[in-house]
Amino acid sequence: MEDKNKSDNVHRIDGELIKGASPDIICSCLSSGEWQGKSTAVPREMALAIYVNTKELITILCTPTKLNCLVLGFLYSEGIITDTNDIASMRVCEDDSLVDVRLNKPGFTPPERRTLATGCGGGVSFTSKLPKVDSDLVVKAEEVISLMKQLNEQAELYRFCGGVHASALGDNSDLLVIAEDIGRHNTLDKITGECLLRHISTRDKLLLTTGRISSEMLGKASRMMTPVVISRSSPTDRSISIARELGITLIGYVRGNRLSVYTHSERLQGASLSKN
Repeated sequence: MEDKNKSDNVHRIDGELIKGASPDIICSCLSSGEWQGKSTAVPREMALAIYVNTKELITILCTPTKLNCLVLGFLYSEGIITDTNDIASMRVCEDDSLVDVRLNKPGFTPPERRTLATGCGGGVSFTSKLPKVDSDLVVKAEEVISLMKQLNEQAELYRFCGGVHASALGDNSDLLVIAEDIGRHNTLDKITGECLLRHISTRDKLLLTTGRISSEMLGKASRMMTPVVISRSSPTDRSISIARELGITLIGYVRGNRLSVYTHSERLQGASLSKN
């Protein structure tokens, strides 16, 4: 019955979900000592080449949803654009797995320095200078727990086929933008790009993710000016160090009614840890 429901669901949800998953994959499953064939869904993966002013910038392994948001968010995160006014045109060609971006400013030269990211999508970062986050935002533990519950419930692609990460931007009570992708860092770029298109400010907001928080995730959060980063999983030691330096409150292991605060606990109302 579970497999039938999954098969039915793909026809009821929007095209983005269908684009993000391959629903008719046949596999052999062993259960209770018996083998049987079944049809299942798995996440799709594509290699997306990004060209800027006719020059190849990067190829990103990603889930083929919200590609325009992904590209805009990546260009913003890397300091190549400051807003959508820097874009003269952008052509997304899914059949050829490429995006052609033309900037208003001439003479663009692709950055030479690249840092390999830890994300499963094979991310690359060109920049290293990160802005500090100054914010008076204060949140309650129950608000953090409620937002993570909302993310778990609204991660449609994950619930349909698994194998992807989900992230969201929210205020103290509701999620404003949600993105899913095989790459954790891609989800943040998709959020950034969608916020640019919809003119949603990311400043003084909360950033949530289902995956672990690594240093490149903190870099993207700092450029978004989000003072609180929340994960269902764990931060790395380097991300904790960077969060402490950048003024970002880092919260991990938000599961059920539990959570752990690693940095700048003064933003969490009632937290008993000393300021750090």
